[in-house]
Amino acid sequence: MPTNGINKALKLQFGLINYENRYLTAEAFGFKVNASGISMKKKQIWTLEQDEQDGQVVFLRSHLGRYLASDKDGKMTCGAEKPDPDCRFLIVPQSDGRWALQSEPYLRYFGGSADYLSCFAQAIGEQELWAVHLALHPQASLLSVARKRYAHLSASDGEISVDSNIPWGVDSLVTLVYLDGKYSLKTCDSRFLRNDGKLVKENTNTTSFTLELKSGKLAFKDCDGKYLSPLGPTGTLRSGRCSKPGKDELFDLEESHPQVVFQAANKRFVSVKQGVSISANQDVETDMETFQMEIHKDTKKPMFRTNGGSYWTLVSHGEIQSTATEVEVNTMFDIEWRGKRVALTASNGKYVCTKKNGQLSAVSDAVGKCIQATLKGWKIPPQVHVQCTYHNQYLSLIAGDGELFLMKLINRPMLILHGENGFVCHHKSSNTLDANRSVYDIFSLIFSDGAYYVKSVNGMFWYVSSSGLVCSDGEKPEDFFLEFLEHGCVAIKGSNGKYLRGDKGGTLMGDATTVDRSCLWEY
Repeated sequence: MPTNGINKALKLQFGLINYENRYLTAEAFGFKVNASGISMKKKQIWTLEQDEQDGQVVFLRSHLGRYLASDKDGKMTCGAEKPDPDCRFLIVPQSDGRWALQSEPYLRYFGGSADYLSCFAQAIGEQELWAVHLALHPQASLLSVARKRYAHLSASDGEISVDSNIPWGVDSLVTLVYLDGKYSLKTCDSRFLRNDGKLVKENTNTTSFTLELKSGKLAFKDCDGKYLSPLGPTGTLRSGRCSKPGKDELFDLEESHPQVVFQAANKRFVSVKQGVSISANQDVETDMETFQMEIHKDTKKPMFRTNGGSYWTLVSHGEIQSTATEVEVNTMFDIEWRGKRVALTASNGKYVCTKKNGQLSAVSDAVGKCIQATLKGWKIPPQVHVQCTYHNQYLSLIAGDGELFLMKLINRPMLILHGENGFVCHHKSSNTLDANRSVYDIFSLIFSDGAYYVKSVNGMFWYVSSSGLVCSDGEKPEDFFLEFLEHGCVAIKGSNGKYLRGDKGGTLMGDATTVDRSCLWEY
């Protein structure tokens, strides 16, 4: 993890595709391996691990947690619980981006087809070459290893600049588009990076790059054999002159957490512009009104990080401030999903509400049951008439919705969903959606007053039919609601009050009444 980073580098997970366009597959029965998979699902995903002493040596771990190995006779197994000498491999990258895997102790090459795999070839032939298909979610932050700076869209200059200290806002989101064994870098405004550094609408040969791996880092090689690197004072991302990747050409992909803005009942945005206090007192959205929502993996409670790196935290008298530098109990909140609005409770069990001056405080016992009076700081129950001595008249104070907030996700204008069985993609011959594909479609996510519309590439909208099918040919937009329930995953509720799930046949449905694994989506 970089010293200036606030996100974790992603583990490299991928599928390996042989010369017959079949995926390397790890079977549970007998821990056998074959090259028979026609798409990348759980059994076809491999995790790359590096040897701590020798960074050139790698281990390939299957979805079962077992390691690929070759003995001296080239026989392949995948049953080792811990990496032993027979599990050591070297990656030999080829000019077309494919890999050859060489047994480090025996110096033989791994290849074959179907059930006939071995690691006994003395030279690299077509059967020993593997295309690499990344299995991680394709939306991430891109970090330059040399500069320790993040890539972001510089719309005014029409380029990607690598000069951000932190990956903040929608401009820092990079989408990897996979096609025919190569990858393109797509910006948040749906343009592709060309090898000369320009951003263009069309994905062509000059916007396609092969991935290479060096010391656990990624390099992007263009159609002319040159590598992407940040150049100049602003770190313009483009192909340089190097035909061999050095430190300047290496990148990390880091997890992209959801980043959100909150609007309180006073119609103003929650901000840290005034200092450590968290207050709803701003009229525009900037980096200071943007908060990164990080879901704790164990408690599943959200934490909110500011662009300065500190967390929201509960302090004395129930106030919410941005003074925490480490995760602790008081930095964790609970979210109640109330349709188009959310309510937050702090670690003291109280609801977060907005005071008259905009300050956020966790002092309410329930939503809409208590307001802050403007007279001598009294708390006044709902529908109570209070005599104002100064004017000698009565004021009617009705409890409002000071505990409700509009929460808007800002860094996912393009939506890519990955469930337990694969990616969401248009069905080839109908208006429905598949939820078990190894390739993905990119959808547009459009915010609408606390709800979201999902727009397909054909310009039509998602909706849930009367039979519970999620369809993609709606002429009018329909509300969907995002609920961030687990680290890296979101649940999506339709306007019918049911959650979206992938059924056993691979169809996207909108009929689940409760959330289970089939309803959680990497996004």
